[in-house]
Amino acid sequence: MASFYFERETRTPNSECYTVLANENAVGRVDIHFATPVVHATLNVMDGLGNEDIQDLIDTIDEELIDSVGVSREEIIVHVHQGRDLGVFSTRNFEGENDAGHHHMS
Repeated sequence: MASFYFERETRTPNSECYTVLANENAVGRVDIHFATPVVHATLNVMDGLGNEDIQDLIDTIDEELIDSVGVSREEIIVHVHQGRDLGVFSTRNFEGENDAGHHHMS
């Protein structure tokens, strides 16, 4: 079982986004949306994570991220996507092509 931890990327009044890490490596990203009484999350994980690790990660997200916010909720719905990271795309023109995995959207 991997030991997961999180680095917050952004927070709004009703949502949060985190990079998911294990052993100092990014293994995914989770976007959480607080729509009382249901919390919706989209979890993107790398190909190498198995079903047991994904369930452990969902449990960790529930315990460490959702419960810590203190919102009352009746249900958590998590959509899980698994694949490879293609980079970060933005309308901003970054210095140099493919600089640090950033891509300019035309």
